[in-house]
Amino acid sequence: MKRTVHALFVVLVFGGAVGASTLVNAAPITFNTALPVAKGAFINREQLIVRRFDDDTSIADRKLDANGLVSVLGYGVTPKFALFAALPYFDKTLDVTANGERVTRSSQGFGDLKMFGRYTIFQQDERSKTFRIAGFGGLKAPTGEGNQRDSLGPLPVPLQSGTGAWDSFAGVVLTVQTLGFQVDAQLSVEKKGSANDFEMGDEARADLSFQYRLLPQEMSSDTHSFLYGVLEANLINQDNNRISGMDDSNSGGTTLYLTPGIQYVTIKYILEAAVQLPVLQNLHGNALETDYVFTTGFRVNF
Repeated sequence: MKRTVHALFVVLVFGGAVGASTLVNAAPITFNTALPVAKGAFINREQLIVRRFDDDTSIADRKLDANGLVSVLGYGVTPKFALFAALPYFDKTLDVTANGERVTRSSQGFGDLKMFGRYTIFQQDERSKTFRIAGFGGLKAPTGEGNQRDSLGPLPVPLQSGTGAWDSFAGVVLTVQTLGFQVDAQLSVEKKGSANDFEMGDEARADLSFQYRLLPQEMSSDTHSFLYGVLEANLINQDNNRISGMDDSNSGGTTLYLTPGIQYVTIKYILEAAVQLPVLQNLHGNALETDYVFTTGFRVNF
């Protein structure tokens, strides 16, 4: 039995490194992983993200609902190097009190395209265990509309589908995977560009994910699917936005999310869902606080 389980693990975990194109591994839900994409294989990931902001103490009594569908396509160039592209579609609604009247403003459209590469800089494979470290970096192109308007005039920045600016980002991610669990950790920074006299604050974040196999408790040669419980933590710090070269004192700050989730993993696809709950929000001024972020979706290799 031990030999059978070990052989199955080698296929599921290390197969992607030797060219199999139909294998999927457990992975973080809210950030990246260091596990490889098979050479010549594609990965498609679709995520529905529902974000709610409704804790505004200012006289504007803002309530922002932001829904997004993010499509990600990855390609394994070599066993160690993969390229990715991510394009979101947004549906946003803002309720706000202005001049004593409650108004609703909304927008829909594709957002900015992110393109990045990820390279495995270290790997150590042992019996029933793998350890990987990968670096990644890329650009966000201003493909989304950043000058949307309605009958009241130009929409506020949070409602725009795009930023109109080029951003750059980079980071490092490590992964430890065993038969029973997986741990991923990531550090990243994002440098924001400016457009239309507006520059969003630069962002730094630290992420940690623990995925534990709940089912099956015993593995055999007939095991082809797994149920994982997921617990993640996301620490995000954002600098103040800048408007016409001046800091916006009602923007930026630090947020810590605790993110429970669940994943159903098969050899070819993953189904997943998680909810990010803010346990700490130390924001500047009257910056709008997040109520929760719900994420669900799937990923598949082909």
